[in-house]
Amino acid sequence: MIDRFARKYSIDLSIKKKKAVFGRGKLDGEDVVVLKPQTFMNLSGEAVLYLASFLKVRTTDIVVVADDTELPFGKMRIRRNGSSGGHNGIKSLIYSLKSENFPRVRVGIGRPEFFSEKVLCDYVLEDFTPSELTTFYVESEKVVEAIYVMMTVSIDEAMNRYNNR
Repeated sequence: MIDRFARKYSIDLSIKKKKAVFGRGKLDGEDVVVLKPQTFMNLSGEAVLYLASFLKVRTTDIVVVADDTELPFGKMRIRRNGSSGGHNGIKSLIYSLKSENFPRVRVGIGRPEFFSEKVLCDYVLEDFTPSELTTFYVESEKVVEAIYVMMTVSIDEAMNRYNNR
């Protein structure tokens, strides 16, 4: 999602520092930074904390995009803040930032019919099937739009537009 967002808004993700790749750009005249942690998911908070501290970014100005096995494939849910919901990447962010107070876009990847923790771990790392890829391309454009609205208008507007679909 971050690659698609950066590409659409001409943000070059080429700066490499402290376990992350990031780029700077402008959206509607406002400076933005787009970051992709290059750590294991359960350590992604370290990369976010480093850049947020360096740039003096408030946690409420950080928009996180994460997969979610509790949502059906391709569905999106925007939240202003909240718990990790069991997501290890979000747990790492909460731990590192010492706050649950950051907005997030949860993107549904569904879950296998029969699962255990090991099966679920393997599942989230699998490639998409051809039919899932088709859905992914359509839905990812909506996620990119939602992130844009969150960053340029408001989180409330993004929730109103995209949570009720």
